[in-house]
Amino acid sequence: MPDLEKVAANNTPPGGSPGRFFQRFTREQRYLHGVLFSTFLGLAGTGLPLRFSESIWARGLARGVGGFGAILFFHKLCAVVLTIAFLIHLKEIFTRGILHGEKGIFWGSTSMVANWKDVKDLVGHLRWFVGLGPKPEFERYAYWEKFDYWAVFWGMIVIGFSGYAMWFAPFFAHFLPGWALNAVLVIHSEEGLLAILFIFSIHFVNTHLRPDSFPMDMVVFTGVESEEEFKHKRPLEYERLAREGKLESRLGEAPQTWQVNFSKVIGFTAIFIGLTLLVLTLSAYFI
Repeated sequence: MPDLEKVAANNTPPGGSPGRFFQRFTREQRYLHGVLFSTFLGLAGTGLPLRFSESIWARGLARGVGGFGAILFFHKLCAVVLTIAFLIHLKEIFTRGILHGEKGIFWGSTSMVANWKDVKDLVGHLRWFVGLGPKPEFERYAYWEKFDYWAVFWGMIVIGFSGYAMWFAPFFAHFLPGWALNAVLVIHSEEGLLAILFIFSIHFVNTHLRPDSFPMDMVVFTGVESEEEFKHKRPLEYERLAREGKLESRLGEAPQTWQVNFSKVIGFTAIFIGLTLLVLTLSAYFI
């Protein structure tokens, strides 16, 4: 067992007092998330001009990058990169859950699969919002985090398949009727727009702009969080790890100043781009 006093001394947040930090995400998970949000921003930033090609801002963007053909090229490039990242994640799940039989992948307190507690937490949260009950306490993943996670699967199946069906229409025409190929255009456009509106409003608010995390939740960038954050946001996980004697195995190093600053630049840039695209989307409808 590590010397906890020495670990605490080494885990001093920049400009702060000594304290312990705990790992929440691995380096591989953070890199994969970085690819995910980067390619999603790319898909949104290229898909919206194609969707609202008659808008002034869309035509201006097209002129700036060499035309709508160039925008479509980058849209397809982002789609391919995101697909590869998604397949890598599926391989990891299959390897850990099926081949290695790792517990907690498909069920339990550490799983991303929804369970009865998530239903109770949702109801309890709604009651807490209106002052009818206490705030629910969460385990490793809250119900909205699981919803966001599975939304990616839905998007890859519905938006991804419809996108590839349009891209490789001659191939899909061999086993899809003509009306289906027309339908995928509508499905891809509307489901993509729904995903953009959800991510740039609901997801941004839940993850970064709620009081517990405002103005940004840094853990998805640094991979670690302070013990105070851990206890406050996920008390049931903290208590379970303490009860099982596994807290020390999750100890991590405090993020360095450059890591925090770099994460802020990346995070705030992504939020700014997302909110800008949200405003442009709404303006295309109402202006």
